[in-house]
Amino acid sequence: MRAMQRTVGEDHSARDSMACATAAGSGMTGAGTTGAGTTGGNRRPAWRSAVAAAGALFSAACGGETPAGDPVDEAPRYETIIRGGMVYDGSGEPGRVADVAINGDRIAAVGDLADARAETTIDAAGRAVTPGFVNMLSWATASLIEDPRGMSDVTQGVTLEVMGEGWSMGPWTEDVKNDARDRMTDIKYDITWSTLGGYLQHLEDRGISPNVASFVGATTVRIHEVGYDDRRPTPEELERMQGLVRQAMAEGALGVGSSLIYAPAFFADTDELVALASAAAESGGSYISHMRSESARLLEAVDELIEISRRSGAPAEIYHLKASGEANWPKLEQVFEKVEAARAEGLKIRADMYTYPASSTGLNASMPLWVQEGGHDKWVERLKDPAIRARVIEEIRNPPDGWQPSISQAGGAEGVLLVGFRTERLKPLIGKTLAEVAEMRGVSSENAMIDLVIEDDHRVDVVYFTMSEENVKKKIAQPWVAFGSDAGAPAPEGVFIKSSTHPRAYGTFARLLGKYVRDEKVIPMEEAIRRLTSMPADNLKIAGRGRLAEGYFADVVVFDPETIADKATFAEPHQLSVGVEHVFVNGGHVIDGGAHTGATPGRFVKGPGWKGE
Repeated sequence: MRAMQRTVGEDHSARDSMACATAAGSGMTGAGTTGAGTTGGNRRPAWRSAVAAAGALFSAACGGETPAGDPVDEAPRYETIIRGGMVYDGSGEPGRVADVAINGDRIAAVGDLADARAETTIDAAGRAVTPGFVNMLSWATASLIEDPRGMSDVTQGVTLEVMGEGWSMGPWTEDVKNDARDRMTDIKYDITWSTLGGYLQHLEDRGISPNVASFVGATTVRIHEVGYDDRRPTPEELERMQGLVRQAMAEGALGVGSSLIYAPAFFADTDELVALASAAAESGGSYISHMRSESARLLEAVDELIEISRRSGAPAEIYHLKASGEANWPKLEQVFEKVEAARAEGLKIRADMYTYPASSTGLNASMPLWVQEGGHDKWVERLKDPAIRARVIEEIRNPPDGWQPSISQAGGAEGVLLVGFRTERLKPLIGKTLAEVAEMRGVSSENAMIDLVIEDDHRVDVVYFTMSEENVKKKIAQPWVAFGSDAGAPAPEGVFIKSSTHPRAYGTFARLLGKYVRDEKVIPMEEAIRRLTSMPADNLKIAGRGRLAEGYFADVVVFDPETIADKATFAEPHQLSVGVEHVFVNGGHVIDGGAHTGATPGRFVKGPGWKGE
């Protein structure tokens, strides 16, 4: 990797001594160069600035005196200059060789800054220089409390973590806080906030490396007023739910996020979701959804999302777009057609994805929703009832119309990988498939699944191998698809390695740029950068981010396009990606030479409805 050059005023003594000798032999008193880029405002003619600067340098270096009234050095000065990289500015235009200057938390100039000076200079020749990446689906909610560095993401170039898939870290009642404390796994933390804005500000105040933002969870709002029951909210409850959304928007939320395959989220009907999305749309917020089905009723789920957007006026995004289960893989083309038709109608419909053919969630995604009504404790209590257990097993094996358990989408227990338990006694099972554990225990896979949930008193984290590699490429090729890890931001150390994880936690973005852009050429580099940066920032209505342009926040990534790659695997997921050499967040140098500096300049990035100062 290229070492960073640290200078103060760029000490050029050796070069200037050579210039003195040359000038003495030739009688030269000045030199002309091309003009340098500046931070804006009036410019002197390029040749005049160059001659003045060269003359001053010559006089100082050779012991001469500068005539009275002439400036000693008029070269622009910056805190940091990233020199000579291939700049992809986020617009989608092809890269160009240019310099990027940073002052404070902002980009001060982009262009030819050959005559400019800086306290810190980075030689980026042969490297790509881009805006920071937006992780459109982050679960770094707890991992950033445990480790504010966000290692797995910032080492890939992520500078903004977007949270809020159905569940958000506020607004929370005291009962919800108590439930959250009871359900903590390896990461333990104090809960000192009640609102979503309070949580995000808590992160910034503690110090974090990446920026953070969040949707308010439709599930969280529902639990706040309705609880875990399968029923419609009363008109009064729905009005209060809308009020909570408006409050969250005023605190800086980006919109409303739902996760409709889970209980109690699934119990919300379309009208309820339209009401919540409408409340967010009043101040420019979006609706974003883990749709009601990604398998048997995928097309109907897309229709519902489009209807919610149309009726509420909110732009809508599909979380982690996929067609799960081999029988459903051909439906993806129809999804594209539905989205394109809605966009042609004028609706703002888009999607995001992770760059792997396997998903990750819990064993709850393989059990009927009725058995989970009322919350976790009631779910586990019901599973202990022999009659209910028998009914659950029957529905898993022979699903009712419209529901397809994730275990069947994965082709059976062989396609279900166990990656996380709460209970130390069960952790040795991590890395085994559900089929292997069932065989070890001499029971069916359905019984093994139920037993593990009861024994762990937890949903049990698993990976489901449900998708096709061909479809991954087709999704990447869609110009309205952004990217998100659907994972925390762990580090390959400490509490994080007590459990396994999906490799997407460490490799989603590097895998896009290495495997799919460089190696397989699914999309060109400039398009990939647009969809990692300016497109999601514009979709979220976040001002001042997503581009390398003067006045924008200095979220900047420098990476080697020839070496960037994911290293995490399903067998060994705790491996950092490689190829990213420098990352700046709000001008703070977070990754230097590929290593984390310990800097925590990340901020709470507010959405369009924010009412603060």
